[in-house]
Amino acid sequence: MLIIKHKKTHEILAQIDADSLDGRRMTGSRLRGADLAGVDLHGADLGNSDLRDADLHDANLTGAILNGAYLDGANLVHADLSGADLTDARLDHAELQDARLIKAILRYAHLEAAILCNADLSGADLSMADLRADLHNANLRHADLRAADLSGADLRGADLEDANLTGAKLCSAKLSGAKTHGMIDVQGHRSAAQNRPAVHIDQPWWKFWTR
Repeated sequence: MLIIKHKKTHEILAQIDADSLDGRRMTGSRLRGADLAGVDLHGADLGNSDLRDADLHDANLTGAILNGAYLDGANLVHADLSGADLTDARLDHAELQDARLIKAILRYAHLEAAILCNADLSGADLSMADLRADLHNANLRHADLRAADLSGADLRGADLEDANLTGAKLCSAKLSGAKTHGMIDVQGHRSAAQNRPAVHIDQPWWKFWTR
């Protein structure tokens, strides 16, 4: 029997008749503020679950299904979300420092004011996501950022090599020290020069999306 408690009040939020949560189907679970630090949730189905303010630092969420999940304010520091499906998930104000999100799916995800510094988002699908976040020193190599909203984002020192930013919003984004070799800019042009300044264009994404 596994017992999941609230991280502060220690109130029992769920009792699961299993030895592990690995691959467990938990769709729609109400786990706000849950203490899930270091827990193995590899391949677990937590779609549409309420995980707001949950403590998931160091958790194994590789291949987990988190589409439509509420993770606002969650602690995902050092968590491994490689290959996880976070389509349309809400991660506003979430802490994702040093998290691994390699090839994760974050289409339409909301990450306003999230902290993703030093996170590994290489190969991730971030198309049409709200990324008005702290991404300094993040690895975004080969990431799909088409039509993503990066307005005001902190991308200082980020690795954007071979990333696709076609139609992305970069108004007021901080890009000093970012690596842009091979990056496809907002107009769909591939950068050839190392650290070529990114184009700051604030126009409706559909104008580029339809090209």
